[in-house]
Amino acid sequence: MARQPKPDGRRTPRRESTLRRRPAYREPCVPILVVCGAKNTEPAYLKGLLASVDNRAVSVTIKICAQDPVSVVRDAVTKRDMADGHYQQAWCVLDVDDFDHLDEALRLAADEDVEVALSNPCFELWLLLHFRDHRANITGYGQAKQHLTSHHPNYSKVARDFDFGRYRAGWQAAVERARKLARPGEEAKMNPSTGMWRLVQEVVPEDQRS
Repeated sequence: MARQPKPDGRRTPRRESTLRRRPAYREPCVPILVVCGAKNTEPAYLKGLLASVDNRAVSVTIKICAQDPVSVVRDAVTKRDMADGHYQQAWCVLDVDDFDHLDEALRLAADEDVEVALSNPCFELWLLLHFRDHRANITGYGQAKQHLTSHHPNYSKVARDFDFGRYRAGWQAAVERARKLARPGEEAKMNPSTGMWRLVQEVVPEDQRS
């Protein structure tokens, strides 16, 4: 004999039990593409930073295109477009150094809505700013390395191993120092300067941004 329903006819679960089964809501991650123009230090630094801050609000894909700045920007555009709208932001990490056609690369990036984290003259300036302020002209990688090795002995841009632990405590200070060197987008005109702080601000947790 089938069991008869209770007089009130209740057949559905109580409201509180229904609510308990709802999955927790999570904000979607912001997907960001970063293409580095060097194959060692820059990507290793970014991977170390991302592991250190553990920002689950972003999903950062790091790619390498160790070529001239125009090729790096073109590569970023191609990878972004092939992803069919997946990436909300696309960035290139570039140095001024002695590259030709930098202006062409910057124009292409602007036309294609690609952000550029440009260091003048080189990425090593950004690393140096983790330890101290620096506002004097730097002639190139060699001089930047001389300044940096007092804080990071035996530093080499071609070394396969990069110890982010040396920089973990200083990235916020580097952001503040870098912001004072040049206005966003004017790094190519100002030596020394670096736009790395803008990229860092995008990938670290909001409560750690300056």
